[in-house]
Amino acid sequence: MHLHILGICGTFMGGLALIARAAGHRVTGCDAGVYPPMSTQLEEQGIELIEGFSPDQLALKPDLFIVGNVVSRGNPLMEAILDAGLAYTSGPQWLGEQILQGQHVLAVAGTHGKTTTSAMLAWILEAEGLRPNFLIGGVASDLRVSARFSPDCRQFVIEADEYDTAFFDKRSKFVHYRPRTAILNNLEFDHADIFPDLAAIETQFHHLVRTVPGSGLILVPQGDPALERVLARGCWSRLQRVGQPDGLQASPIDSSTFEVRDASGAAGRVQWSMTGEHNRRNALAALAAARDVGVPLARGIEALCRFSGVRRRMEIRGVVAGVTVYDDFAHHPTAIRTTIDGLRAQVGNARILAVLEPRSNTMKLGTMAARLPDALDPADLVFCFGEHAGKHALGWDPAEVLAPLGPRARSHADLNALIADIVGQARAGDHILIMSNGGFGGVHARLLKSLGQARGNSNAGEP
Repeated sequence: MHLHILGICGTFMGGLALIARAAGHRVTGCDAGVYPPMSTQLEEQGIELIEGFSPDQLALKPDLFIVGNVVSRGNPLMEAILDAGLAYTSGPQWLGEQILQGQHVLAVAGTHGKTTTSAMLAWILEAEGLRPNFLIGGVASDLRVSARFSPDCRQFVIEADEYDTAFFDKRSKFVHYRPRTAILNNLEFDHADIFPDLAAIETQFHHLVRTVPGSGLILVPQGDPALERVLARGCWSRLQRVGQPDGLQASPIDSSTFEVRDASGAAGRVQWSMTGEHNRRNALAALAAARDVGVPLARGIEALCRFSGVRRRMEIRGVVAGVTVYDDFAHHPTAIRTTIDGLRAQVGNARILAVLEPRSNTMKLGTMAARLPDALDPADLVFCFGEHAGKHALGWDPAEVLAPLGPRARSHADLNALIADIVGQARAGDHILIMSNGGFGGVHARLLKSLGQARGNSNAGEP
């Protein structure tokens, strides 16, 4: 079957394209701004990419158009598809109907930690020799790719996103996945561009709960009020609360080591490169889910000790003249605070320079802007990048919002000025934490180069 994917360069749709190709389909696709690394990954798999959404693509005559949620009414190709009465579906629906049926789906949902927890879980199953299928919103160093599929493998790990499916299906993507093992990591208000309030997201999560079979397993953390409200609406599956005495528990030993215990007592020690309480919780959920498909707890712990993390999750991009530059995907106030706290636990009293690009739709709207001073407070210096007002800019003034931080906070609307300011403030021993859910104008490489030039090393840059 020939599938033509609209919006193919997004993380989810690009992964879906790789899975469809592995399943034996001919795959082509289009997007606005066909760019690496996704474009390179797709072209290496023999997937033809087309720039833009021209109606001329109807001449390809695919059997089915798969529509990403980046596509809306008014898109010229989508309008041509509708006018011609051609067959189309959403990515999540196609995946659920054509790939996930017959698989033991292990879905990881939640406001924070989906990518990292999914990568941990897939890696545990991989280390056990199960060769799982997976579709994850990031690339784990150990797995090397974001998506993989073989019809002979029966477990499928998927990052279960609550964002809407398509312009014609406003349910959350995860409703289509029908998991047998579901991790609900946490639940807060997010995606203010499509959800009016937290209660609306809770309803979507309960739709997910309704799809888990009675013999399936739902894993939730203890003490999350929103998830407790979701479960209070009804739960028909086995339920485990991670962190409670009758489930798995973690006891920190130092910033990168913790003891794991189950109901029978100590089960083993995880010593790895990850830090922070959030990653300990992610690890417990991944261990519990892996145990549900037959991986002994001790073997799961052993695998996590070799887990190398996920790109763009506290990823060190380079060190110049004693200044370390990190890249992180954090863009929600809770994730921002958690990320800074995790780095603080690792570096102690060393200075942290937090650099934030509020790029998500929710952050641009300013729905959570008031929470940013508290989220950024543990940093020694704060740099916020984003134009105030204007087309595609922030609907709030960073200087005004971050005023409670006093002279520690600085805002810029020009990327060159931002880099120059950071370079001027940085000194040996500092840790520069860059947080954005986008490319941020290649700021990481540019900053490393500028740091090197300022300190007499013109060849400085990413490792």
